Amino acid sequence: MSMPCKFERSLLSHEEYETVRLTHHPAIYDVETADLEAMRSRLRTMRDKERTLGRQRRREVRGKAKARGTSFPGTAEHASERKQVFAAALKRVNTELRRLHNLTARTTHVEAARKALALHRAANFAPRPASGATANEGAVPTASSRRRKIVTGAKIGRVSQATRIAQAVRDARAP
Repeated sequence: MSMPCKFERSLLSHEEYETVRLTHHPAIYDVETADLEAMRSRLRTMRDKERTLGRQRRREVRGKAKARGTSFPGTAEHASERKQVFAAALKRVNTELRRLHNLTARTTHVEAARKALALHRAANFAPRPASGATANEGAVPTASSRRRKIVTGAKIGRVSQATRIAQAVRDARAP
């Protein structure tokens, strides 16, 4: 479940909140990809730290572990909520990075498809005619001005095969 920004602000310190604030809707689109990558590792570190603090706190409450150090930091009271804030921010950053990756991949594929289409269209038309007869000896073949058509092997003979199949179906139905 999402948390209001005011609640996040009440749980986090100023530096932590500035990091999390950049992951929200309008601000995340202005952050560069390299900064998002750095933010992702920073948020993972913060989330893991809060997860460790929360687990240790729960183990102490149950009596399974002794206290580590003299005391927890003041933010350990709400370790679970803080971890959820960092996890949600990390999820937003991952989603944005995935979106940017898909966008660049899509544009790359579109450019490659356009280039392939241009090459295909260029191959369908004969190049400019030859310059004509020269002083060479012997007969010179003339280039064809017809359009080059490529028929795939799968299409050759498909009509006669369809006729054979239709005839076989009719023969099978006959009494």
